[in-house]
Amino acid sequence: MVGFLLWLLLLVFCWPLALLALVLYPIVWLLLLPLRLLGITVTAVFAFLGALLMLPARVLRGRPA
Repeated sequence: MVGFLLWLLLLVFCWPLALLALVLYPIVWLLLLPLRLLGITVTAVFAFLGALLMLPARVLRGRPA
């Protein structure tokens, strides 16, 4: 909602720049999509490594009686 209000403010003060931003936003989103997917993958790999390193401690801890 805040982004839309900022865009409306930009539209009032500088409409050519606001229209350019409106046209370029999907293109920039598509260009950044591979980087977002890479970030998700790296986060998943680090979570897997953390779980793998903590596995012996979780196994040795056992169940509370």
